[in-house]
Order: sequence, then C-alpha cells, then structure tokens
Amino acid sequence: MEKVIDVQHLSKSFGENEILKDIDFSVGKGEVVCIIGASGSGKSTLLRCINLLEKPSGGQILYNGENILDDHHNIYAYRTKLGMVFQQFNLFNNHNVLKNCTIGQIKVLKRSKEEAEKVALKYLKVVGMDQYINAKPRQLSGGQKQRVAIARALSMEPDVMLFDEPTSALDPEMVGEVLTVMKELAKSGLTMLIVTHEMQFAGEVSNRIVFMDKGVIAEEGSPEQIFNAPKQERTKEFLKRVLK
Repeated sequence: MEKVIDVQHLSKSFGENEILKDIDFSVGKGEVVCIIGASGSGKSTLLRCINLLEKPSGGQILYNGENILDDHHNIYAYRTKLGMVFQQFNLFNNHNVLKNCTIGQIKVLKRSKEEAEKVALKYLKVVGMDQYINAKPRQLSGGQKQRVAIARALSMEPDVMLFDEPTSALDPEMVGEVLTVMKELAKSGLTMLIVTHEMQFAGEVSNRIVFMDKGVIAEEGSPEQIFNAPKQERTKEFLKRVLK
C-alpha cells in the first residue's frame, strides 16, 4: 500500500513533559485509521504534529516520501493537502455557511469565487447542509456546525482528512448525524485519520486501529484483532473500561 503519511521516531515534549515518545506509524492511501486511547495519551498531540500545528521535538514526518520537517519544505503547501476537523468546529462566526466553505479556497488555493462556490456546494450537499448556505454558525446546532466544518475541510480537496475527536463537543443526539457523514466519507475511499472515543464507530469504519497509551503506540491492528483479541494488557484494561 502506498504510504501517504509515514511518521518515524516522532517525539514531542512540552518543557520537561514528554507527550510523544518514538512514534512510528503510517497511513496508506485510501485507508481509514482510528486512534483510540485514554485522555492524555497523546492522540490529539500526534494529530497536531502531523499537520504541524505543533512542531515535533524529534523524528520525521514523510508525506508522499518527503520529510516535511526539512527546512526547505513549504509548510503552507503541505497543510493544504490535509483537511482538519476540530472538536470545536472553528467556524468563522461572522460569515455564513457558504462563505465559511469558500474563503480558504479563494485565499489559499486561489480559486475564483464562482469555482469556490461550486466546490463548496458540492461538499455541503455531501454532508446534507446545502439548504443552509445563508445561515450563520450561531443559527446552527452543534451537529450542523460540525457538518459544515467537514464540508469546509473537504472543499480544499485534501489528500488526507484529519479528525480530532469530532463528536466530543456535541450533545449525544447530534453525534449520530456527524458519524453518519463520516461513515459515508470512509466508504468513498477518502484517506482518513480519526482520533475518536466512539468505539463502535471505530470498529465499523477503520481498516486499522491504533491504541495509544502514555505517549506511545501500545498496539495496532485490525478492528477485529484490537476489539476481540487485544494482545497487550494495557489495551485490554482500556477496552474493559470503555466498552462496559
């Protein structure tokens, strides 16, 4: 399988506090990888290092075979290839739904307004939000905001979509609508890297599950293997806690 992202010996410290320790891990083209683990295990930090919102302390991140941590690499060009969906939506509250999905395309990808709107509408339709193009974020529910945030990331037509616990800020009844959209995206062949605490969802959509514990990858494998026959005690303990 062609590796899109290949993380080698990645480490990240904040002062004396080592959050990520010698992480080796990759995402193949068209693969859906879910990262699970307790709060504070380093999952979100790993995602933030991959899209360089945090600068790794050591190691390499290869994107299509090139180390993006090399000095000569254009970080901004690389970032346009990664769509990021955050816990807190991060929409522009003063712009309507359509403009939220066109602004990055126009500014960063230099698309014309017409082209950007066409692309935005296509993806707003995919997430079921095309009827809300004139609404401002404050008029939307949490689930609707997150679906707009997904459409915004898709509108940049990235190579990889990163999701950082996309349902953790949502009321329980809104979680389903966001997970449904993500399941459809997974079926479409999109390369996705998802930090999630929704175990059933992880089991349904992933090709591979990565279990992180205390800043290391403790175990990884297929959903069947991780959920039904975990090898590590730490994985067993974690799953016993979250699956009861």
